[in-house]
Amino acid sequence: MGPSIMRWQVGGQASEIVIVGGGVMGSALAYWLTRLEPGLPVTVVERDPTYRAASSALSAASIRQQYTTPVNIGISQWSVKFLRETAEHLAIDDDRPDVGLHEGGYLYLAGTSGAPVLAAAHAIQRAHGADVALLCPAELRERFPWLATDDLVSGSLGLSGEGWFDGYGLLTAFARKARSQGVRYLRAEVVGLERAGDRIGAVRLDDGSRLACGSVVNAAGPWARGVAAMAGIDLPVHARRRTVFVIACRERLERFPLLIDPTGFWIRPEGDRFIAGAVPHEDADDLPLEPDYAPFEAELWPALAARIPAFEAARLERAWAGYYEMNTFDHNAIVGPHPSLANLYFVNGFSGHGLQQAPAVGLALAERITTGRYATIDLAPLGFERILEGRPLLELNVIG
Repeated sequence: MGPSIMRWQVGGQASEIVIVGGGVMGSALAYWLTRLEPGLPVTVVERDPTYRAASSALSAASIRQQYTTPVNIGISQWSVKFLRETAEHLAIDDDRPDVGLHEGGYLYLAGTSGAPVLAAAHAIQRAHGADVALLCPAELRERFPWLATDDLVSGSLGLSGEGWFDGYGLLTAFARKARSQGVRYLRAEVVGLERAGDRIGAVRLDDGSRLACGSVVNAAGPWARGVAAMAGIDLPVHARRRTVFVIACRERLERFPLLIDPTGFWIRPEGDRFIAGAVPHEDADDLPLEPDYAPFEAELWPALAARIPAFEAARLERAWAGYYEMNTFDHNAIVGPHPSLANLYFVNGFSGHGLQQAPAVGLALAERITTGRYATIDLAPLGFERILEGRPLLELNVIG
């Protein structure tokens, strides 16, 4: 067991744990903290409770096990079990939330150059219990007759434990359950972190008030870099805009997984429509959250039609944009305490796979904060130390 959580008193207000950011990571953590220790004082500071610009609300909301780092595979395996049982875990009286998990699988496609990489990733995934199959072109055509396979060598398909769900529904279910367990949600913006020796002693808010804290958690998503800077810490997490296109297709395409093409686009069903996206050419920080329509007709649509001929007659209906909280150091999450500020915790930089990993990461970090150690899942490989030591934990399967 680690040291007990310290109590601080500053400016007449006290809070054991202050979480900066009430998106899915902050709300999942708040839920787990107060489930593990009922009555634990927790305050979530969220500047926009409508979540209009939050990544949690604007995500494509998918979950996979096809990673190249074992810690990510383990996190998602635990998280998908939670998603299957969300109605039980996050029920409030007779209100049982349904996040609509659909285990339609991920399908990674590879040509000549990508096939060895896909095979190596497949071996890692199988070694860690992922339910995935490596398919040849003939097997791909048999399963997915609408797919053009002439230039393909192989495809890796998730058979279970992968798919998509209602991301905003998961966020709101975590937040409602956390509130029912006594978590206070405060509508405010954090403007400063006050150091007291080797700890953060208080959090300053935009209305001039201060929150005393035993611990502070940076769960600010795409804006986490600015929060870290308040403590003099350089966090390599950047807000990178991604456009999601909503597409209608006349032809009915059966057994459609979330498909990742060698050209870089992804596409999956969304009700009776499809959503798709790709890595933009311009990938600057903090671009306005407005959809960039230009790449669709010039690049994405031709690539879609080449891979799936039925999309030659597709129609773009609308689009939206959201931020990836991109960890430019190694595309993996940064989780846990800072080595020189023991009560400042990070849960940042998931690089596009945060929503799917929130259930497991929230539990693991809650264990670390309350007991001083990880129990359910060891997230030590994702610790801040690797950033300071220049030791990247590279995740090769980053989508978008």
